[in-house]
Amino acid sequence: MQQHYDKNTAALWWLGQMGLMIKIGDTLLCIDYFATDDPSRQTPVPIPVDEVHEVDVFLGTHNHIDHIDHDSWRIWSKSNPDAKFVFPRIHMDSVLSDGVKKENAIGLNAGESYTVGDVTIHAIAAAHEFFEMDEETGLYPHLQYIIEGNGILIHHAGDTVRYEGMLGAVKSFGDIDIELLPINGRDAIRYKDNCIGNMTYQEAADFAGEVGTKLVIPGHWDMFAHNSEDPHAFKDYLSVKYQDKIECKIPNLMEKIVYFKN
Repeated sequence: MQQHYDKNTAALWWLGQMGLMIKIGDTLLCIDYFATDDPSRQTPVPIPVDEVHEVDVFLGTHNHIDHIDHDSWRIWSKSNPDAKFVFPRIHMDSVLSDGVKKENAIGLNAGESYTVGDVTIHAIAAAHEFFEMDEETGLYPHLQYIIEGNGILIHHAGDTVRYEGMLGAVKSFGDIDIELLPINGRDAIRYKDNCIGNMTYQEAADFAGEVGTKLVIPGHWDMFAHNSEDPHAFKDYLSVKYQDKIECKIPNLMEKIVYFKN
């Protein structure tokens, strides 16, 4: 991952669930990486937690273990001492308790941005399955991120359902090149078990189609047996409805995806 990626180029590696490693220029980002070897997971840990090095920014979209993995953040705060940690600001106390230095703890709220190295990170509210905004502070506990750099825009949706205004918020940044969208959906059985939901695969495909992204990657379908979905159903629906105008990549763990913007 030490390679430099020039203008109009980005490299991505899928880490399972909603985990993504992104290299833009010389800046390496690690988003929503669940690196704990939990017995409930169906997929292996692609990079052992103590082998994650030289990361410039760790990002978490919300305070669930498969998105902000506190056991791993405690290790990375020491093994990557100069890295920034970006997360919803409402979770500041829990992140600082992981040992992240205050100057490296970058708490964002919807509508805010942060620049590090070759990228700018923009925060958008997510509704997982509800907004749950803190009325006193106006802080959102769930976020989505737009990663901007090298002339490329990457939308990482975190965990969210589609809500009114979300399409406009994403498109306001310009033409989106790449999206990672959750497709696992939601239903009464999961909600009864306190497993809150995301977009269905049809909703996610329609969102990608309306955004007009160049490349879409389905996420949140592989890791847990009780909360999975078929990514091929997503790809087939997208292909038929949008006549193959959007490239869909069903990723393999740690498969390198290099995106060249035309």
